[in-house]
Amino acid sequence: MPPNRANAMNSYPKPALELVSRMADASAADPARAMAFQGAPGCNSHRAALEYDSNSLPLPCFSFEDALDAVKEGRAERAIIPIENSQHGRVADIHFLLPESGLSIVGEHFMAIHHALMALPNADGSTGPFSAAYSHPQGLGQSRHYLRERGIVPMAYADTAGAAALVRELGDPSACAIAPKLAAELYDLKIVEENVEDAANNTTRFVVLAREPLDPFALKGEKAMTTFIFEVKNIAAALYKALGGFATNGVNMTKLESYQIGASFAATTFYADIEGAPGDPRVDSALQELAFHCKYVRPLGTYRQARARG
Repeated sequence: MPPNRANAMNSYPKPALELVSRMADASAADPARAMAFQGAPGCNSHRAALEYDSNSLPLPCFSFEDALDAVKEGRAERAIIPIENSQHGRVADIHFLLPESGLSIVGEHFMAIHHALMALPNADGSTGPFSAAYSHPQGLGQSRHYLRERGIVPMAYADTAGAAALVRELGDPSACAIAPKLAAELYDLKIVEENVEDAANNTTRFVVLAREPLDPFALKGEKAMTTFIFEVKNIAAALYKALGGFATNGVNMTKLESYQIGASFAATTFYADIEGAPGDPRVDSALQELAFHCKYVRPLGTYRQARARG
């Protein structure tokens, strides 16, 4: 077994190990169908991989970095990564991870997220009371009101389904997990309550990553999205000037996030999504004006739009 795979296997709770091993073996036998995801079998990213491509072979990876490495190293053709949630904001720091990986965004997928509270039953078959709930920070954040009202302490774990496997491994009926219903089936836990998320329209956006970018011209005539990062020059009103071309050319920017580079707090990089693709004169003009006011503009991918914006 390769060292990186062995290390990842050792990171999972024991109840998840057999499933992870079987899925990894299937992916190794047919890497062209493999789609890497972060988490244990049964997590939301596992479900997203199958929704996006029902013919794929989902490959569990313990961390986001592991999932990207699987694609870089050729162990998986693609990876599917959650990047933002309608209720709790940013999921993975894609603007850090993606540029460093050298991978490109080739697709997006939106998925409704529903959480269930699950646990081991007591000796008499009842459940609770619970002292702690384990889940990914996103799962805990999306259910924070539910937990607070019941006095259950949130405990962060690497992923939702992994938290369910951990609860099975702990063997403590006072511990519960917040995870997809599938995790309860896989790890033999009892569902205490379904739909414990605080918002009924809880939705997560995923992006699909690959080693090679899609050709924007292949998307001609289709609704497309383009993602890029850029750093403006350190002058007054630089961002205002840089973004002016999108307004004057009628290009819709659906996402703009900033993050600091280094410890100086003087250099700011921006992550942006726009509707459209290079080759469209309006998009080309807007990107040219952006580049004029920036130190650099780095494309991260152009891909089919999965959901209309606005």
